Amino acid sequence: MSREYTTTQGDTFDIIAFKVLDNEKMMPALLEANPSQKDVYSFDAGVKISIPKNTTPINSDPVPPWQR
Repeated sequence: MSREYTTTQGDTFDIIAFKVLDNEKMMPALLEANPSQKDVYSFDAGVKISIPKNTTPINSDPVPPWQR
């Protein structure tokens, strides 16, 4: 069973990954666990997001893609 996170206004998948999993590179795991939310850029408050139990970073590059 996975955990849940309830969003605050303005949360994004990378912000949630950083808040909950301490690593924004875990964003792909969150997207995979929440396919119905894949097109959401910025969340409204109160949305329930599934947090997968076993997650490992996909990319070890310390620079996020949008900063390259």
